[in-house]
Amino acid sequence: MSKRRNTTISIVAAVLSGTLVYGLFQLQRLQLEQRDTVAVVVPKRFIDAGERLAEGDLAYRFVPVDSFDEKMLRDVKLASGMETIVPLGTNEPILDWKINKFRLLPASMESTFQIPREYIRSISNGIRAGDKVTLYVSGENEPSRRLFGAAVTVASVKSAGNVEIDNMHNPNLLSLAEGDRERMYASRRDANGMIDYINLNLSEEQWLELDGLCKDGARKLVVAFSPESLHVGGEAEAER
Repeated sequence: MSKRRNTTISIVAAVLSGTLVYGLFQLQRLQLEQRDTVAVVVPKRFIDAGERLAEGDLAYRFVPVDSFDEKMLRDVKLASGMETIVPLGTNEPILDWKINKFRLLPASMESTFQIPREYIRSISNGIRAGDKVTLYVSGENEPSRRLFGAAVTVASVKSAGNVEIDNMHNPNLLSLAEGDRERMYASRRDANGMIDYINLNLSEEQWLELDGLCKDGARKLVVAFSPESLHVGGEAEAER
């Protein structure tokens, strides 16, 4: 009985010893890999152009030092809240030029359309570039209705002279000339004035539906400010 017990103890000790050695080997291998790699930010899923990145969409991935590019982002917080300029593949390292916080560009399946003045019945005061708006169709002999299920993005708002509504204390053109994109964007957001032209980012299907409804003059658009503008990462509220 004693001999059998000793054999069992020897076998268990050998298994434990082997497990410990293997665990130490794996730990050392991981440490060596991390020493020769860099953690970069990647999307957990495919992200289309024009989408806004949320922190839950992002993760870290280790890439070899030899493959690391200085344009790769290394902090999730730098990417969270940004908008994609080009599509991003799953687990693709995010380069800084592929994202932007200026949310005025149309998404990959959209274009920017200037809405003809004769199509519009009314526009809410204070709408600015980057805001979300809800569109309604109003006809003389039919009930008014919402045009699209989701709000759409305002690319720009312009005056009667087809000049973008500007902030007199911080002119957009001056900021543009000085190459100050931060101030230029703030100028567009803070602008206030009478809107005569509005440019919207729409898909082709949305534009064709809108144009088909309004071009005969029997129906017109009511453009209403959407509360969605206040929940885009909290930035719209902060900028107001």
